[in-house]
Amino acid sequence: MSQDVLAKWLKAIIIGVGIFGILVYGFMIPECGKMFVTMYPEFSYCYYPWLIFIWMTGIPCYAVLVFAWKIAVNIQKDNSFSVENARLMKRIAGMAFFDVIFFFMGNVLFLFLNMNHPGIVLGSLLIVFIGVVVAIAAGVLSHLIAKAANLQEQTDLTI
Repeated sequence: MSQDVLAKWLKAIIIGVGIFGILVYGFMIPECGKMFVTMYPEFSYCYYPWLIFIWMTGIPCYAVLVFAWKIAVNIQKDNSFSVENARLMKRIAGMAFFDVIFFFMGNVLFLFLNMNHPGIVLGSLLIVFIGVVVAIAAGVLSHLIAKAANLQEQTDLTI
């Protein structure tokens, strides 16, 4: 697969994830919250704080999509193993760690404010685990890309 085709596939996936995120954050989550409020009206005071909190967790996700787009552009320019891509992957790892910590701390805060259930906090640990895995994978990829960029630079200087 050529660099150009790979970059186009990556960009299509990034656009697809962005659209799916808009559907989830813009329509699915608010509708699920409204359904929950109609089933349990005593929790209606929790709707807007939770909705704003969930929307705030989406901001780093879209920042990651911007960084991934920049990586795809670099791949299209046949610059896959570069210091810039390593830096962008490191930023992706940092954003993933930040989002996971923010998500977990928000869940705990809502638990202390009596706006959350302990079962929800325990269930959110699965999301936290997935986020940590993504952050670690991005960090490892950043390290490997940096090493490959260094090797490529040394090879270019040798030849």
